[in-house]
Amino acid sequence: MIAPEVTNLTAVTEFILLGFATQGTMGFLHLLLFSLVYLCTLLGNGLIILITTLDRHLHTPMYFFLRSLSFSDLCLISATVPKSIASSLRRSSSISFPGCVVQLFMMIMSAGVKLTLLMLMSVDLYAAICHPLHYDVIMSRDRCVQLTAVSWLGGGLLAVMHTAGTFYLSYCGFNVVHQFFCDVPQLVAISCSGNLLNELVPILISVVWSISCFIFIVISYVHIFSAVRKIPSTEGKVKVYSTCLPHLLVVVLFLCMAFFAYMKPASESPSMSDLIIYISMFYTVVPPTFNPIIYSLRNQAMKSAVGRLMKGVLTKM
Repeated sequence: MIAPEVTNLTAVTEFILLGFATQGTMGFLHLLLFSLVYLCTLLGNGLIILITTLDRHLHTPMYFFLRSLSFSDLCLISATVPKSIASSLRRSSSISFPGCVVQLFMMIMSAGVKLTLLMLMSVDLYAAICHPLHYDVIMSRDRCVQLTAVSWLGGGLLAVMHTAGTFYLSYCGFNVVHQFFCDVPQLVAISCSGNLLNELVPILISVVWSISCFIFIVISYVHIFSAVRKIPSTEGKVKVYSTCLPHLLVVVLFLCMAFFAYMKPASESPSMSDLIIYISMFYTVVPPTFNPIIYSLRNQAMKSAVGRLMKGVLTKM
């Protein structure tokens, strides 16, 4: 009697992240670049959180959402970049299975919250420009707190669905991830499970939610730009455009890069894998780094708040 063939499958206890080189000149450049980027992100977003918290002139819905956005950006970049920096320092690209679970959860939750907050910021701009007389009623403090809480709750639920769906799959033998962090498409690609329905459902929900947010943002801006055309003064139009266009740029950049990275099938081709890695940087690393510049550099209220803060610090010294 012939015994049935037994396939030797080894359960995966860690993953190898092959996003960037960890040794040699390229490893040093990666370490230097990511360290500078992370430091700038911490300083920029930390300053926004500090100023919008301490300065009573900025206790408005717009800056309340901006503070939450900065915090979500810190969570988003902290989920990926510190681990990549540590890998370069240790010259090791491995990440434990539990570490990969936590990283994926934090990244998806932060990205989900960020998208929802961007939508809420567009609603805030719509209410301020199109319904200024009812603005205080539409965007009351209690409502802003509730909407922000819902955005974090929704991001958490989305992260739970994606994390559970991804790691419910079986991983055996092959554990090389062609990315510098644990991401859904690359993890699904190396899974040895035949049934991917558990992860396809969360992806479908994410796509529907992202498209809904984008449509809502587009509709808000259609109304905003229609109202701006009726403003008689050129100075007033420039002020509104300088507020709206940076926000719209952040939305388009974030959504386009995320959609491309998630909808593009994972490939074993080195050139395609490199392309996915660099595109992923545009929605996990670049937005958190440049958002403080986009939202603060051209914002006179933020500049004045920084001046008052520095003046207060110098007075106490």
